[in-house]
Amino acid sequence: MRLLKDLCRKVFPRSLWVYHANAGACNGCDIEAINVLTPYYDAERFGIRLVGSPRHADVILISGPVTRQVAPALKRLIDAVPRPRLVIACGSCAAGGGAWFDSYATMGGADQVVPVDYYIPGCPPRPEAILYGVAVAMGLVPKQVAPEAYRQETLAELAQGRTHLQEAGK
Repeated sequence: MRLLKDLCRKVFPRSLWVYHANAGACNGCDIEAINVLTPYYDAERFGIRLVGSPRHADVILISGPVTRQVAPALKRLIDAVPRPRLVIACGSCAAGGGAWFDSYATMGGADQVVPVDYYIPGCPPRPEAILYGVAVAMGLVPKQVAPEAYRQETLAELAQGRTHLQEAGK
């Protein structure tokens, strides 16, 4: 992760040009992402600009679960972005499929189709969270959360009345 942050500072020292891709979202994340560009939040003060072509972009901001119809087009879109590039999954649906993670019509989150560098959680994520996620990607602010892993107890453990919390001594 440190290598990626150093690379971002070196390659994108002043600005990030963002291309927004809707992969099947309900438009909740789209509205919040566009809200970041309004004068109230003024993302351009950080050098974040929305561009109309993936060929001009440094970053692809993906929202929504990737539908089966959109998956081939999303792969072509990512290939159209010049390297080096960043891919950011915005919202719960793009991060892991959201409510549609096991639907027949979707592939799941964006990471099931294209490699994702950063995730911005939320349904929809607030504009402040989107700004913070992009600022972390640019290396402007330190990351404040750590990943956490959960596991399901097995039936044998439940039958014995033990949980993983008791095993850990908590």
